[in-house]
Amino acid sequence: MSNNLPAVSIEAVTSGLASAGYIASPQIATAVYLAERIEKPILVEGPAGVGKTELAKALAAWRGLKMIRMQCYEGLDEAKALYEWKYAKQLLYTQILKDKLGEVLGGAETLSAALDRLHDFGDVFFSKEFVEPRPLLQALEQAKGCVLLVDEIDKSDAEFESLLLEILSDYQISIPELGTVAALVKPTVILTSNGERDLSDALKRRCLHLHIGFPEQKLEERIVESRVPGISQSLRGQIVGFINQVRALDLKKLPSVSETIDWARVLVLLQSSELDHETVKETLNVLLKYEADIETAMPQVTSFVAKAGRQGVFG
Repeated sequence: MSNNLPAVSIEAVTSGLASAGYIASPQIATAVYLAERIEKPILVEGPAGVGKTELAKALAAWRGLKMIRMQCYEGLDEAKALYEWKYAKQLLYTQILKDKLGEVLGGAETLSAALDRLHDFGDVFFSKEFVEPRPLLQALEQAKGCVLLVDEIDKSDAEFESLLLEILSDYQISIPELGTVAALVKPTVILTSNGERDLSDALKRRCLHLHIGFPEQKLEERIVESRVPGISQSLRGQIVGFINQVRALDLKKLPSVSETIDWARVLVLLQSSELDHETVKETLNVLLKYEADIETAMPQVTSFVAKAGRQGVFG
């Protein structure tokens, strides 16, 4: 059901996101609440797999809004982000004009009159009918508003960042042939970054900053509970306890929340009721993505499982 009015409280944000399957920390819920109230974008930073993109999806689902995703990459330009002209359609209309040229110019007694008629016809080629909107323009045109996800902004060039900043300042763009297009309803904007490059101070000033790191154990257990139906309380406690120990190792890539969920699903599929070192060793590749990381963690498996088991009983 659509619910476009700002939430009345931080608690309402927490419960709203939970209804869409997203278990939010107090910091996340507060950022969403404030962003809606003061109409600022949220710049969400943190390692991959901690739920940055999922936050935008859950917010859109809860609000009953369309989510429009702008995936950033090196070389992203205005044509791919804002709009481009439908050249094939323009070419087709050019052929039609060529075939109908006599009818278009019929009755024009002077060269000036003929040029005026061609000019009037030519304006059709640069009308809204020939514009192919890309994500940023699409977001401005949503009659009910939307959630605009600018994903991995740190992968784009500084030039695109400047373009985005200009749009976010007034929520409008200028198309030379058509004029200014302003947002019908200001979109809720979420930008994500994995920290591959430093973003400009100007962009950071424009946004509310939110860092999503690895969650505390109890919160991560709640996330696992919501995303892996049927898992027992003791097993999810052991899983998260084991992963927290793994995250203390010197690894190339620490396991994220998405890996926690995947591993929990695998263990449930294998009908594990508790962690045991043999099953852990056989499924460690679900949790760790590099062979060097697996080799680093493997000697610690037995002690980590034992400690996680104690946490599951007493924690």
